[in-house]
Amino acid sequence: MFTALLRPLARSVTYTRGLHLALPMAAAALWMFIDMHSPWVPLLLAVPIGLIPGMRLAEAIQAQLFLTPHERGATDSSIAVAPAANWADRWRTVLWLEIRLLLSTALFGVGIPAILLCSDLVRAALGAGPTGDTLLSLTGPRWWYALIAPLPILVLLALLVGLGELVTACARWLLGPSASTRLHALEERTERLLENNRIARELHDSIGHSLTAMVLQAGAARATGEPEFTGTALAAIEDTGRTALVDLERVLAVLRDPSTPVDQRPMLTAASGLFDSARSAGATIDVDITGPIERVSGPVSREGYRILQEALTNALRHAGRVAVEVRVYADAQWLELDVSNSVPAAESAADRAVPADHGSGLRGIRERAELLGGDARMGLEDGQWRIWVRLPTHGLG
Repeated sequence: MFTALLRPLARSVTYTRGLHLALPMAAAALWMFIDMHSPWVPLLLAVPIGLIPGMRLAEAIQAQLFLTPHERGATDSSIAVAPAANWADRWRTVLWLEIRLLLSTALFGVGIPAILLCSDLVRAALGAGPTGDTLLSLTGPRWWYALIAPLPILVLLALLVGLGELVTACARWLLGPSASTRLHALEERTERLLENNRIARELHDSIGHSLTAMVLQAGAARATGEPEFTGTALAAIEDTGRTALVDLERVLAVLRDPSTPVDQRPMLTAASGLFDSARSAGATIDVDITGPIERVSGPVSREGYRILQEALTNALRHAGRVAVEVRVYADAQWLELDVSNSVPAAESAADRAVPADHGSGLRGIRERAELLGGDARMGLEDGQWRIWVRLPTHGLG
């Protein structure tokens, strides 16, 4: 318990907080030289000073530096380093200045007498005569004066720790982010998370599809051992690799500069490349496209392409070279994507029972559909693994 009481005295922040409390007395002492009979004037002057927007920024920087140095530079700091954005922030700054002045006065009101009393006790213990600033009339020498001499300093240190905690709590309350600032920070964080999820889906869908196709193409070439088929497979692997590199460069460009436009992302009109890639990996693709998909709005068309890509990747990765049926239907209200494939007979019943929510690819399909206000269903139907997605087109372009 005694160690716990002494622990705050070993922390450097205790003394930086004490320095922060002492700084306002410099201004107060300057005024006392001008007019000692009006000590309330600094409190009055704090009102117009606190209403200056930049004053909040200056006080926040100083408070963060001296009171919460461990939070310096942190995005979630409890003290917001920013100028006053509205009148509420300005009045909170005024209240902060008033409290800071009062706490500073309390520290000096106890600190100076405590130092003088300690000095008197030490001088009396040594037999020295009193000075003009003595607080007590002590006769000496008395050896036991030396034993109680540290007590005023201990009281001062305890007050320093207590006032340091109090001024830090006030700073977090009055200089901390307002409700609107917290909401704005939460919105920014949400936007960053959404963007990170979007980039993760892009990498998973584009690069994952290309790598899956390349692995299957290479496996098919090795299994056949025919020079002509091997050459065709190698050419397909080369094309797929080039496409993957283009997709990777596009996603990396967005990471380097978030303002990079996303118009370069492929749309449904380029889905034939997906089908050719899957066919070159050994799958049989039966495609039926109904409706003017070229007139589907850009965002819906781009997300539809990625959903088709992930559905084909899922079929190739988990079912291999099987027959895949792709149905695409578009009208003025909806875009429907329906991809189904047979499930290999060797697949165990336990594998068939795996929920569709497992795996980041299928989860990404659901997320894409939900973000656009659509819906997605996936699972086993009559021995076929089916992924069905419906997206609102908001009118054809």
